[in-house]
Amino acid sequence: MKTLFIAATLSLVSQTSVADINSIDAAANTMNLEALNQISQQSVDYEHAYAQYRIAITANILGQRGVAKRALTDAQATLEAVISREDHAESMTLLAQIYGMQIAYDGAKAQQLSSKASALLQQAEQLSPDNPRIALVKAMSAFYTPAQYGGGYDKASELASLAIARYQNPCDEICWGHAEAYTWRGLAKQELGQQDAAKQDWQQALTINPDYGWANFLLNPTSTVNASQ
Repeated sequence: MKTLFIAATLSLVSQTSVADINSIDAAANTMNLEALNQISQQSVDYEHAYAQYRIAITANILGQRGVAKRALTDAQATLEAVISREDHAESMTLLAQIYGMQIAYDGAKAQQLSSKASALLQQAEQLSPDNPRIALVKAMSAFYTPAQYGGGYDKASELASLAIARYQNPCDEICWGHAEAYTWRGLAKQELGQQDAAKQDWQQALTINPDYGWANFLLNPTSTVNASQ
């Protein structure tokens, strides 16, 4: 039977895993698909799926849609396998984001996958109520969801602010997403006509992660990084 806390070998992230996630983020910041693939091949479970998630984002930026779709399929299968044997809030949250990206590729899956994503986020929040990545994934979803369906730019900004507040809590395991939360809030503010506030958020993202290419592009559109994340 599933339990809230399963054996440490399954539910806790080792120091090696933390290093893997840091390496994944470093490779993603420089859009290094080769490095991401190498890390993915050397990783298992959540870390493998996270590497595939970053491969999908990077491949999409580079116009390699086939690579992106295969990476999302791989990540989905990996995370569903993890969740089948343990209640792991981080895997549920990332899988919800994977479903959202798959909807972007195939709108016909929207009804089926959006309900699955919503259920996963609800379950993840019950397990980890102060998890910043749950709020971040909700913010990303709200950004692309019309206000009449519960989303909108105001909602996205609100949820990104919640994520940012939660990132102030100590983290020694899975910690990615802090700079992204500022970036998404900045995007929402930009859509709301708050350009100066948006730029402040993107600058804050670079303060957190100086190598974060997307925020750098938003502040310097002539740079070589594409903003289509």
